[in-house]
This record gives sequence, C-alpha cells and structure tokens, in this order.
Amino acid sequence: MKIGIKMKRIFLMMSLFFLTSMMFGQKKWTLQECIDYAMQNNITLQQARLMKKTATETRKQSQAALLPSLNASTNQTVGYRPWLETGTTTVSNGTVNTKVNKTYYNGTYGINASWTVWNGNQNRNQLKLDKVAEEQADLDIAETANSIQERIAQLYIQILYLNEAIHVNEETLETSKKNEERGKEMVEVGKMSKADLAQLTAQRSTDEYNLVEAKSNLADYKLELKQLLEITGGQDFDIVTPEASDEQALTDIPSLGSVYEKALTLRPEIQNAKLDLQSSDLQMKIAKAGHLPTVSLSGGVGTSTSSMSSNEWGNQMKTNFDASIGASLSIPIFDNRRTKTAINKAQIQREQALLDIQNEQKQLYATIEGYWLDANTNQQKFKAAQSSVASEQASYDLLSEQFHLGLKNIIELMTGKDKLLKAQQNRLQSKYMTILNQQLLHFYEGETLNI
Repeated sequence: MKIGIKMKRIFLMMSLFFLTSMMFGQKKWTLQECIDYAMQNNITLQQARLMKKTATETRKQSQAALLPSLNASTNQTVGYRPWLETGTTTVSNGTVNTKVNKTYYNGTYGINASWTVWNGNQNRNQLKLDKVAEEQADLDIAETANSIQERIAQLYIQILYLNEAIHVNEETLETSKKNEERGKEMVEVGKMSKADLAQLTAQRSTDEYNLVEAKSNLADYKLELKQLLEITGGQDFDIVTPEASDEQALTDIPSLGSVYEKALTLRPEIQNAKLDLQSSDLQMKIAKAGHLPTVSLSGGVGTSTSSMSSNEWGNQMKTNFDASIGASLSIPIFDNRRTKTAINKAQIQREQALLDIQNEQKQLYATIEGYWLDANTNQQKFKAAQSSVASEQASYDLLSEQFHLGLKNIIELMTGKDKLLKAQQNRLQSKYMTILNQQLLHFYEGETLNI
C-alpha cells in the first residue's frame, strides 16, 4: 500500500516537471520581455555593472584619502650579547649575588597619525575625477543597454518578417505543386510536352529550396536572439507575433532635425564624451599641482620597555611615555620634468576630448540620418509595393487561368509567378524595415521600443 502511494507521488512530480517544461518550451516572448530579460541577464551588461562597482570603490577610496590616517604599532625584540662580562648585583640575606643576562628583551608601543593638509588640491581634484569616472561607468552601462536593445529590435523585426515570408513561400510552393499536378494531367492528354512539365517540376523544387532557406534564416535569427538574452539549453524559443498593420508602416516619420536635437541631450555616448572633457580639465589641475608645495601634519604617542631595566614593566610604560606633533612643508624645485610632462599630456588629452565630442556628434547624426533615410525610402517602397502586389496578383491569376485553358505557355506562367513572389517579398521587407526604422528613430528621441 505504501509503495503504491509513493509511486503515485513520483508520477505526480514527474507530471508536474514535464508540464512545467512544456509550458516553458511553449513560451512566446514579446519584445518588451526580451528587452527586460536581456537587461538582467546579458553578460556584457553585467560586466559593465561590475566596472561601475569598481569605479564606486575607487571613488570611496579617494574620499577617504581626505581624512587623517591613524595606525598603531608595536615592536618586540630579543637580543643576545655573548661577551657581556658585567651584570646585575643583588644582596639577599647578607649574600651578594651577581647575575649576567646575556639575553635581553625590548618592546616598543606607539600610535601615529598623519594628515596631508594641502597638496595643491590634488587629493580633492582626484576625488572629483573619480566621481566623473563613476558617472562615466553609469553611462557605459546605458550605452551597452541601448546597443543591446537596438539589436534585439532588429532581430525581432527580422523574425517577424521571416515568419510572414515563410507563409508567402508556403503559399507559393502550394501553387507550384498544383501547377505541377495540372501539368501532369496536360501531359497525359497531350496538351503539354514533358520538357514543359520538367520546368514546372524544377520550379516546385526551387520553391521548396526557398522555403527551407527561409526557415533556416529564421532559425539563425532566433538563435542569435537567444544568445543575446543569454538563454542556454535546447528548449524551443519563439516570439509573440504582433499584428503589424499597414497603417503602422504609413504613419508619419519624425523629422531628422528634431530627432537629432533630442538625441544630443539624451544619448549617453554624447554625455560620456562631455565628461571626458571634464575629466581632462581635472587632470590638468592635478598636473599643475605638481608645482605647488605640500603641507602635512603628523603626531604620535609611544612608550617602550626593556628587560635590562630594574623598573617594573608598568613603571617603564609610564616613565618612557612620550608624545610628539610635527608639521612638514615640501616645496618642489626640480622634478626631472615630470610635472611639465603631465601638464602637456593633460592638454593633449583635452584636445582629444574636444575632437571626441565632435566625432560622437558626427556619428550620432550619421546613425540617425541612416535610420531616417531608411524609414523614408522603405515607406515609399511599401506604398509602391502595395499597388505592385495587387497588379501582379491580378496578372498572375489571369495567367494561371489562361494556362489551365492552354492559352499561355509555361514560360509565361513562371515569369508571372516570379514577379508576384518578388512583389510580395518586397512588400513585406519594406513594411517591416519601415516599422523598424520608425521605432529606432523614436528610441533615439527617448521613447521605448514598441513593435
């Protein structure tokens, strides 16, 4: 009886495990779910966050360097003087005793403090520099996140496009199969040559190949998206297929100037380049401080004990106690050109930072302009493709009907079919590329990706 209950529990657990695995395997990911998952699990992004933590620790160290340092120390030594001839004489009960201690023991104890009062503000400017580096680490995370989101959107759109392209290829293949079957019937009744039938068979094989190739490309894009999300294992991966309407592809495209102006104030790569300029200014100040004097304070308390003394340990600690305080001034006179070299390098870095800002702005404009041109071009292509598909479909329907009646030959039918397929593929590609580039333009304006 107990064995039966145990087997039922095992069966129930296996069923639940299998059901959970099936549910996970059947999960379809929305674009937002892909982005959210990647923001938490992408390895490159996690590495960028670790760099931010390192920058934070460096900043905290520079902040603590403004405070005095304090340390306690002790030194215990044992000495040996093998040729010592005199010792310590004591009288006990009328007896004189002389003891020579060739081994002795010393101990010192101290607490010392030091504080750099002023060093040309090098320490304070270093703290500011480390704060800038921490901000840049944050911006590096944002740059990496933006790059990942853009790539996810591109892959997502490609998958959507290929899903529809596969449907078109499947319909085209079905038509090819029907034409081949019709051709076989016409050969049997003597209305078509075997050579023409062979062309229909070849067309059917070509359509089968195109379908396999489209499915292979779809699998490749899904694999790349899985890798970007850091999803491992052999479980199936698929995305939600939202309805991308024609109206969405025909919506107004934002102007190039407005997108660029907003991106200049929002994009982390521009802010990062500006912080590089701020960093070079701080490094210039730190370098110039090499010409200035340094003022430091120090102080300490200490005491010592020795086994060679006749006083007790406590008395020695008291009588040997001392305290000190001091100030030091260091004035640089000649440092083998180190300071001048540091200043010149900081100036070169500043000039480089100015060029980097211009270069980042140029690259940003080029990227936005590319998306804007692609959006406008593909939108125009989509408008033209809509009417092209309609006309090619009507033409092919007429050709197909005439072919079945024996009024058109195989070459004319295949030519019409190829034109229709090309028009359908052009329509799909221009539609999804328009939607993608529209969304990327909005993304550069600071909006979230939404397809």
